[in-house]
Amino acid sequence: MPDTKIINICFHGIGTPGRELEEGESAYWITEEKFHWILDEIAGWPNVRLSFDDGNTSDIEFGLPALRQRDLTATFFVLAGRLETAGSLDPDGVVELRKHGMSIGSHGMDHRPWRGMDPATRDRELVEARARLAEISGEAVRAAALPLGRYDRRLLGDLRRLGYETVHTSDRKVARAGQWMQPRFSVRSDDTPASLRASALRPATPRQRARSAAVGLVKRLR
Repeated sequence: MPDTKIINICFHGIGTPGRELEEGESAYWITEEKFHWILDEIAGWPNVRLSFDDGNTSDIEFGLPALRQRDLTATFFVLAGRLETAGSLDPDGVVELRKHGMSIGSHGMDHRPWRGMDPATRDRELVEARARLAEISGEAVRAAALPLGRYDRRLLGDLRRLGYETVHTSDRKVARAGQWMQPRFSVRSDDTPASLRASALRPATPRQRARSAAVGLVKRLR
């Protein structure tokens, strides 16, 4: 049903990073123990969809085995420009994810905001990165996740014209099945099963809904 509520949960890094983290990135890395704890919690939620951003090696080391143990699937939004660099997936890792039924989406090339790109950067981030991931995975890449969660009207128009079938944000609200834009709840280092339940499963208050709608409108109209 088009009106079905969807809860999108996004993981980033698990365990010890294998590279130097960007400023603010440590807030989205969690321990392996916490990852299993949270995964066991959300595995029982209705209409939950999982994703992993950035293409860290922890996707293969911890993410894939845990998903397979629980008979779960996820979309992995990979940074094409980080492939084969320290702490990141290599092409064989992408193929391994696909082999086990996981989907591959694009997170761009260089983990930079997609707002305000010049034509050459736009092509690199939205076209070249997608083409590279499609070549490696052996199938078309239809979904994108917005780096740092930032977007505006021009970017959304570009993504539509390029034929992306879904675009995933970091807007921390419940999504709807069939929507082109899919907001997600990113798991943070201080999250627990209880905090995620409170954020994702508890109905939003009128004030929270109004604020979320206002933030989304501002982003679209910029």
